[in-house]
Amino acid sequence: MTIKVTVWGENVHEQTNDVVARIYPEGMHACIADGLNEDPQIEARAVTLQDPEQGLPEALLDDTDVLLWWGHAAHGDVHDETVDRVQARVLQGMGLLVLHSAHYSRIFKRLMGTTCSLKWREAGERERLWVINPGHPIVQGLGSYLELPHSEMYGEPFAVPNPDEVIFISAFEGGEVFRSGLTYKRGNGKIFYFGPGHETYPIYYDDQVRRVLKNGVKWACPEGSRWIDNCPNVPPEQAPNPVEVKGEGLHKPGEEGFR
Repeated sequence: MTIKVTVWGENVHEQTNDVVARIYPEGMHACIADGLNEDPQIEARAVTLQDPEQGLPEALLDDTDVLLWWGHAAHGDVHDETVDRVQARVLQGMGLLVLHSAHYSRIFKRLMGTTCSLKWREAGERERLWVINPGHPIVQGLGSYLELPHSEMYGEPFAVPNPDEVIFISAFEGGEVFRSGLTYKRGNGKIFYFGPGHETYPIYYDDQVRRVLKNGVKWACPEGSRWIDNCPNVPPEQAPNPVEVKGEGLHKPGEEGFR
C-alpha cells in the first residue's frame, strides 16, 4: 500500500531570509517531501500557505493519509477554516506529524488544548536526542541516540498534555533537556511531535532525521476505516422488542442530538 503524504510549509522564511534560502533553495517543505519520497512506500507532495485554500482544500485532505506541518512566523495567518478542516481529518483518522516550531501552530494548540509553550535559545549548539523507547516503530534503524551538531535549543517545561508515549529526550550543550519526541491520539488520528528542525540549520537533510520522519509517517498512517463524527440518533440494535420511550423527550424520532 502506498502512503499518501502531504507536507505543509508556511514558506515564509525561505522568501525573506537569505540564510534559509541558501540552505533550502526549494523550501523546507520540498526538502522534507524529497526525503520522504526516498521510501518506495511513501508518496509525498508539498504544499504551502500561499497556495489556494492555504494549500489544504478538502479534496486534498481527503486524499491524505498523513500530514506533516512546519510553521513558525505565520501561525496567525492560518484561517479558522483551515484549522477546522485539518482537525476534522485528524479526528477521522489522518495522521499528523508536527515539526519543530509548529508546536505553536494553531492546529497543534487546538488538538492539545494547552498553550504548548517552551523555553528556547538560538545558539547553534549540539543537540543529542536520546532514544528512550527503543522498541517503538518510530526509532527503528537508529542507535541509542541521534546527534545534531547545530540546533536551536528547546527546553522544559513544555506546556503540553502528558503524552501517550515519550520517544526522545534531547540534551543540549547549555544543560537543558527537552521531550523532543511525543505521541498522542486524538479521535482516530495519531499525532507525533518531533522537535528538531530550525530553519537556519540543514537538519532536514540529515539521514537519521529523515529516517525518523519516514518511520513517523508509517506509524501515523491510518490502520482502519475512516471514522465520521456526526452524532446520529439511532434505533436500538439488540433489543428483542422496540424500546419503550418514556416521557416526552427533547427530540423527535430521527432528529439529531446535541452537538
